[in-house]
Amino acid sequence: MAGEIPDLIAQERTGTGKGAARQARRDGMVPGVVYGGGVDPLPVQIPFNDLLKRLKAGRFLSTLFNLKVEGHDDVRVICRDVQRDVVKDLPTHLDLMRLRRASKVNLFITVNFINENEAPGLKKGGVLTVVRPEIELIVTASEIPESITVDLTGLEVGDVITISSVKIPDGAKPTIDRDFVIANISAPSSLKSSEEAVEDTDAPEVDTENVETSDEETAEE
Repeated sequence: MAGEIPDLIAQERTGTGKGAARQARRDGMVPGVVYGGGVDPLPVQIPFNDLLKRLKAGRFLSTLFNLKVEGHDDVRVICRDVQRDVVKDLPTHLDLMRLRRASKVNLFITVNFINENEAPGLKKGGVLTVVRPEIELIVTASEIPESITVDLTGLEVGDVITISSVKIPDGAKPTIDRDFVIANISAPSSLKSSEEAVEDTDAPEVDTENVETSDEETAEE
C-alpha cells in the first residue's frame, strides 16, 4: 500500500454563487467544490498560499489527497481541474473529486532501486542513470503501491532497464503503452574518455605533402 497520503485542509463555504466565490478570494481563499462519491457536492475553500505552494511543487492534478474539512469525515480526493486567472495565471477555483475504493486514478509512483552492491556494472565503476524517478500508473484508489522496485542484481555496464522488465503491482498498469526506459548503467566517464582517445588515435592520417593537385590547380600555378 502507499505511504502516508498528504492532507489537504479546506473549509466549508457557507455561500455559493459568484458573490460568495469573490468574497472567498478577497479573504485570501480559493473557492472550490468537492463532488462525486454518490453524495451531494460540498462547496469548500482552501487558503490561497497553501494551494499556490502545492501547485508550484508540481503534479497537483495527479496526487491523491486526504481531504480534511471540519464537521465532515475525511475523504480521499484527487483534483480534476484548477481554473486560473487569464492574466495573472493564479488559481481562482478548483474541482475535487471524491474517490471510492474501487476508483481508478492516474498517479506518479516513485521508483526504488535495490541491490546496487550486486550489480557487476556498478562495481566496475559504471553509473546508474535514472531516466524516470517516477512512473505514472493507473491504480485502484484502495491499492496504491508505495513504490516500484527495480532489482539491479546482475546488471552490467550498458544494460538498460525498461518498464517491461519491472514487476508492476497487481491491478496497476502504466499510462504509456510503449516499452519506455526507466534507467540504465552507463560507462564511467574515465572509460568514455579512453575510448574517445583510442578512436582519435585510430583515425587515418592524411599526408598533405604527397597529395596530388588537380589539373586546374596546376594550371593556376
